[in-house]
Amino acid sequence: MDSYDVVVLGLGAMGSAAAWQLAKRGRHVLGIDRFSPPHTQGSSHGDTRITRLAIGEGPNYSPLALRSHEIWREIESATGEDLLTVTGGLIISGPARTAKLHVDDFFANTLAAAKRYGIAHEMLDTAEIRRRYAQFQVRDGEIGYFEPGAGFLRPQRCIAAQLQLAKSLGAEIRTGERVLQFEPGNDGVAIHTDKQTLCAKKLIISAGPWLPELIGERYAALFRILRQVLFWFDVQDAGPYLPQNCPVFIWELQGPAQAIYGFPAINGPAGGIKVATQQYETSTTPDNVEREVSREEIAAMYRNNVAPFLAGVTEKCIKAVTCLYTQTPDSAFVIGPHPDSDRVIIASPCSGHGFKHSAAIGEALTELVTDGRTHLDLSAFSLKRFH
Repeated sequence: MDSYDVVVLGLGAMGSAAAWQLAKRGRHVLGIDRFSPPHTQGSSHGDTRITRLAIGEGPNYSPLALRSHEIWREIESATGEDLLTVTGGLIISGPARTAKLHVDDFFANTLAAAKRYGIAHEMLDTAEIRRRYAQFQVRDGEIGYFEPGAGFLRPQRCIAAQLQLAKSLGAEIRTGERVLQFEPGNDGVAIHTDKQTLCAKKLIISAGPWLPELIGERYAALFRILRQVLFWFDVQDAGPYLPQNCPVFIWELQGPAQAIYGFPAINGPAGGIKVATQQYETSTTPDNVEREVSREEIAAMYRNNVAPFLAGVTEKCIKAVTCLYTQTPDSAFVIGPHPDSDRVIIASPCSGHGFKHSAAIGEALTELVTDGRTHLDLSAFSLKRFH
C-alpha cells in the first residue's frame, strides 16, 4: 500500500494551493482529482474571479485576502504567469436596494473592514459614480465604495501554476481517479479509490461540490450545492468597459431580487463583458446539475439585470456557462478538522466567495497539518459551530 504524509482530495482552488504549500514544506504529498484540473465541472472556472481586500462577508476574511495577494505575486514571480490584475473594485448600493447578497449589510460590512484593516478606499456619491463610470446607470441616492487594490484573478491559471509548482517540488498528482471513501484510524487514514487503496498520515478533503458525498450523512446536510450561471454579453463600444476604464463591480440593485457582479472587457471588444447573479433557492448535485444555459435564462438575465443598469451592453450573449457553489447555512467557510477525526481536515471555503482567499487557505491548511495551528485565526470556520 502506497503511503504519504498527506493526501489532498480535490485539486481545485484550495487543493492545488495546499498541494503546493505542502510540497514546499518538504512533505510527501499526493493530490487526487477525479478530473484533470483546471477543469469546468466544479467551482473554479469561467475565466475570472473578483478579488477584493475589504470583505463584506465578515471580519475574519480580510486577513486571508491580504495574505493571498502576497502569495499570488509570489507565484507569478516563480512561474511567469499573469494571475492577478488590479483594476480597482466598485461596490454600489443604496437605501432603496431590493437585491441582496448572501449576507446582510454587505456594503456596511465592507466599509467597516476597510477601516479596521487600513485598506485604501474612497466613498463615491451618485454624481461621482456617474462622472467616473457613466457605463453604470446608477439611480439617485445610490453610493459607491471604491477599492483601488481590488481586481480579478485568472482561476484556471492559478490552479495550473500551483500544481506545476507542487510537481516541481516532488508532489505526486493523480487525475482521473475517484476517491470512494476514507477510514481514519489511530495511525493514519486509509483512502479507497476506484483504482487502489493507499494510506496517509493526514487527509485534506477539498472536493468542492463533491464534499457532501464524502464526509458522511451526519454532516452532508450542512452543504447545499447551487447552480450558478455566468454570462458574457456583447458591448456596442468596448471603450468604457476596457480594464483601464472599468473596475470589477458588485451592485445591490434597485428592482431585481438578485445583485449582479461583473468584470471589464478583459479580452477586448470581441470578448464582451462577464456579468452574473447568484441564486440560493434551488439545490442540485454536481452529477445531476443542468449544465446547459437556456435561451430563456439568457433573455431574462439581460432584461432584468443587465439592460436597465449597464449602458451599451447588447442582448447578444457571446457565451454562458454554469458553475457550482457549495453553501453552508451561514454562508461562511468550513476549514478545520473533521469532528470525528483530527487526521482528516475539511476545506470547504466556498459559499460563492472562496477563490480570492484560496492561496492563503492553502498555506493555512499546510500549517494545520504540519504545525497543528495556523498563524491566522480560523476558529470561526470550524465545522463544530453547527453542532
